[in-house]
Amino acid sequence: MNSKPSDLIEMEAALQILLQAARPLGPAEQIPTIQALGRVLAADVRSPIDVPPAANTQMDGYAVRSADLGQPGTRLRVTQRIAAGHVGQALGAGEAARIFTGALIPEGADAVVMQEQCVAQADTVIVQHVPKAGEWVRPLGCDVQAGSVVLRAGHRLRPQDLGQAASVGIATLAVAPRPRVALLSTGDELTQPGAPLRLGAIYNSNRFLLAGLLQGLGCAVTDLGQVPDRLDATQDAMRQAAEAHDLVLTSGGVSVGGEDHVKPAVQSLGRLALWQIAMKPGKPLAFGSLRRAAGGTTAHFIGLPGNPVSSFVTFLMFVRPFLLALQGANTCGPRVLRLPSASDWLKADTRREFLRARLDADGRVELFPNQNSAVLTSTVWSDGLVDNAPDKTFKAGDLVNFLPYSDLLN
Repeated sequence: MNSKPSDLIEMEAALQILLQAARPLGPAEQIPTIQALGRVLAADVRSPIDVPPAANTQMDGYAVRSADLGQPGTRLRVTQRIAAGHVGQALGAGEAARIFTGALIPEGADAVVMQEQCVAQADTVIVQHVPKAGEWVRPLGCDVQAGSVVLRAGHRLRPQDLGQAASVGIATLAVAPRPRVALLSTGDELTQPGAPLRLGAIYNSNRFLLAGLLQGLGCAVTDLGQVPDRLDATQDAMRQAAEAHDLVLTSGGVSVGGEDHVKPAVQSLGRLALWQIAMKPGKPLAFGSLRRAAGGTTAHFIGLPGNPVSSFVTFLMFVRPFLLALQGANTCGPRVLRLPSASDWLKADTRREFLRARLDADGRVELFPNQNSAVLTSTVWSDGLVDNAPDKTFKAGDLVNFLPYSDLLN
């Protein structure tokens, strides 16, 4: 078993360093509600109205006065027809109104009888059910009361949240600014898709992977392409990126090799707050800041490992919560599901491990056979990660901590 170097930082401590540095960006932006999907609310949303704004029917049927119906088979005179969006007349004794789902309950009526329980005859209806007062009636304000908070600040907006805001008449929403992220790739071995692949080169998958992850988190992404493996080129690229961005994100070049220039570049342009995490995959992760030329301000810096799975996992575990915190999100962590394993894992590591896995037809967690950090196929095959504690093995049937991508990529 490999020993864990004493200078590696535990994940929880590293994440706290990032989150403490992630002060929410400002000021808030006011944007149309229909354009706010995925944005983080900067202020509570209070309803200016009751929903529904008046009592209405849940069913197609007949609006009645329950006091008129003492027994099944009572005949009432149908005096009006009320469709949704129209206002009926007051209902008198012995009268009924033909009414359709969503229509306002007329004054005097206090119940609705479903049309299946009625027999229409000319201008009368035989009611074969004795309703209680309030039956099939949605009361005023039963969903939302005027003045109540319908959406909280810090909430990341989903489609149903936009619908909720629209349902109370909110046309615009105050949201946090989009984090401006500069994306840099390092490595002379990288080739762009579409170009011939020379001997010794690989296609730059991280550029596409990270750009997609950033866009999914609502960031304004500037893809600055590939930086040559030289210290001066790395410094120049970072210096320029820091000027107009909140975060400079790199992949590769953060290890200890002779061609890994990211760490010394950051140290020459700012400061490094942490480097190397006690996790697998993803040990060589760096976090710090880069000075801007004017104003005494800084841009955040995060350097991810070059191996694609390491880059993917460290993004989900560190960059995702960091970017959500920059937007003032009130929830940054994923759910942890305790589920039975379908696989054995007998190769414990001294570091905390994140194993690519998916749920089988029985709801058990099945591990991808090859957990190497260069095997990007494992991220496509899987639908989540097993968060496995240091020095821990498990067998099929044991409970494991499963983090679904449905949370981590949302």
